Amino acid sequence: MNNSSAPVVSIVIVSFNTRDLLRECLQSLDNEAGGIPREVFVVDNISRDGSADMVEQEFPDVKLIRSTVNLGFAAANNKAFPFCTGKYVVLLNSDAFLKPQALQRAIAYMDADPRIGLGGARLVGRDDSWQPSARMFPSVLNDFLMLSGLSGKYPRSRFFGRYDRTWADQNAPADVDWVPGAFSVIRRDVLESVGYFDENFFLYYEEVDLCLRIRQAGYIVRYWPDVVVIHLGGESSKTVSNVAFSKSGSQLALWRMRAGFLYHRKHHGSSGAWRIYQLELQWHKLRWMKNAKSSDPAAKAKAEESARLMELLARAWQETKGGLVSPPRPW
Repeated sequence: MNNSSAPVVSIVIVSFNTRDLLRECLQSLDNEAGGIPREVFVVDNISRDGSADMVEQEFPDVKLIRSTVNLGFAAANNKAFPFCTGKYVVLLNSDAFLKPQALQRAIAYMDADPRIGLGGARLVGRDDSWQPSARMFPSVLNDFLMLSGLSGKYPRSRFFGRYDRTWADQNAPADVDWVPGAFSVIRRDVLESVGYFDENFFLYYEEVDLCLRIRQAGYIVRYWPDVVVIHLGGESSKTVSNVAFSKSGSQLALWRMRAGFLYHRKHHGSSGAWRIYQLELQWHKLRWMKNAKSSDPAAKAKAEESARLMELLARAWQETKGGLVSPPRPW
């Protein structure tokens, strides 16, 4: 790590039971960050796998913050932000690894255009497969297109593929609504001005909310296709048990619903949160009605899934009081 001068970047990594990936992440920083003066913070959310001890023993230059509770993503990052001294704050997931020149290019782009408040990378899997890296803000329309599957059916359509911008040339830079928090570069003075992450969001939507506030302050959120970061995704969520039922992925459905209601209530009022609730509820009610009486095992599975999701929606709505309050941490 280059400590020869004041840090240009303050890199913040939140850790939760991903010890081996966290080691790889930190190694990729040492290998790929070049000569950029930097400081690195790891905020450990009381991992059970020895992540914090590994950092302390193998990466003595890293500034380790041990939390005594699982703070989630927003509050954990906020633990480190007051200690950041770099011109830029870089958010990096523990399951994200820099490709060559990624950080150098991002910093050069930020230096060249002071209008950019936050910038994000092209996220890819280990096999270079594309991941959604630049998105539109959630809305009733965008959520419906995703929920209905129309966005996946017509990805090249500028209308149907709008939420994940699947219609766009992924090799072209663009000003966008928001970028995922797996990797993002934030101008520190902008972060101080608009405020840190909203800690009402335990997991999900916190980066959407931050990007919205940055745009509302008059800054640009920029997507850079030649800033490439490998991102595995969902690794911390896989370590959480008794929270999600879904066989279709690692997302924690209840937490997503809670965060969605909180986001829409905050930015679109009680009616906005209600519309989102009813959209998903009525969709799954129709899906359940369509499949419940079928003798086809696949249809029955869809009906069972929708029934469970309706239960979780009602629970999330009740627990957040319609998006008005965040349940006590940890979720």
